[in-house]
Amino acid sequence: MNLIYKSLLYTTWTLSIFAVGFCRADQAKLSVGLGYPTMKVEDGKKLTNHLHVSLTGFELKNEKSRASTNIAIVIDKSGSMQGEKIEQARNAAISAIDRMSDNDIVSIVTYDDNVQVLVPATKASDRQAIKKLIGSINADGSTALFAGVSKGAAEVRKFLDSQRVNRVILLSDGMANIGPSNPSDLEQLGGSLIKEGISVTTMGLGSGYNEDLMSRLARAGSGNHVFIENAAELVNVFQREFDDVMSVVAKDIRIQIKMAEGVRAVKVLNDSADINGQIVELSIGQLYSNQERYFVVEIEIPSGVDETESSIATVTAKYNNLQTNTTDDLSSKVGVRFTSNDAEVEKSINKKVLANCVLQIGNAQNRRATELRDQGREQEAESLLRMNCEYLGDLGKKLNDDRLVESSAANGIQASNLDDKNWNVNRKLMRQRQYKESTNQSYESASELAR
Repeated sequence: MNLIYKSLLYTTWTLSIFAVGFCRADQAKLSVGLGYPTMKVEDGKKLTNHLHVSLTGFELKNEKSRASTNIAIVIDKSGSMQGEKIEQARNAAISAIDRMSDNDIVSIVTYDDNVQVLVPATKASDRQAIKKLIGSINADGSTALFAGVSKGAAEVRKFLDSQRVNRVILLSDGMANIGPSNPSDLEQLGGSLIKEGISVTTMGLGSGYNEDLMSRLARAGSGNHVFIENAAELVNVFQREFDDVMSVVAKDIRIQIKMAEGVRAVKVLNDSADINGQIVELSIGQLYSNQERYFVVEIEIPSGVDETESSIATVTAKYNNLQTNTTDDLSSKVGVRFTSNDAEVEKSINKKVLANCVLQIGNAQNRRATELRDQGREQEAESLLRMNCEYLGDLGKKLNDDRLVESSAANGIQASNLDDKNWNVNRKLMRQRQYKESTNQSYESASELAR
């Protein structure tokens, strides 16, 4: 068989595994691919490639078909929230109540020095009474953040149901100064809650909160993390959060990757995973309608013989389908082809997979730059960000990927804002972008993209 024909045939087969695959209209789609479906023969060498595993949520038929929600809105009402902040927080919470249906469950928890359950978990049918209580919230006192989240979770537990979207939404503008306040403490709390089926979203308002604490809590709790510079943005931010909450189609997602003999998983980029020999296990708390969540695994492959094919991995996914109330099982396989022809390697590149790999590699470099700046090594941080800017920009153009170009521009702007005057806000913007890129979230506005 002609070498070029074989290469195109194999590439088409590999891409079809990534891009197609049988699934029902009410079932998520599992896709598996490699950055380089065809690799150059290098006798006796171990070759590096990137395995891309993605799960895409199916489309909700209509608003009535969505899963019901069980939400605790936890609002910081410490002294620093006085004025416009608390006023806009009230407006945002009220706007969220208006989005809910009679069968949705809501609770409102506030905290300062102490925690108060303003609205115990209840159906959202009596909206006027709930909104009246929200309107009574005033700001004063200190910040018992850990206790606030814990109490919110306790309210969610009252109606905890595997067929509901169970979530705590935390809004805070300050440092946790009463009770546990270390980012690792809150990360452990988020991790324990997601094991119960309760996700956590964190919203940091202004420049005074701890972005490491808030982002790590959200990441462990499989929710969203948002930095809100101006209180006037709160209503829109809450609306976007409820867009997500009301579009969850799958929960409790478990992905297992079984590597073929001789293939080694080196690491999962920007994600926590259990790697045990040839098995890699990952989890996602929930998946939104039409959302793609992907994982990038750096792998090591023994070189094959020219014009041969090798199996790389078998991937399975299991999740709770909130549309059909069933447990769905999906599986897919991926392989690689070897060639001595450089042109065939280049021609086979899966641009979408490779772009996602590049984005996560760039994200890891951005995290490293943040660490360098935290250590006072400002020049090294700036140098790394500018190198990252060039790396992302060059590959963005080569792969024709706007996200890489946008991320490149963001790295350039960040490199110019490492001085003491700008670092506090810049760091929060960096953490937010790192979070969104690592969890495959989209940006809501052109101004946010520019950052």
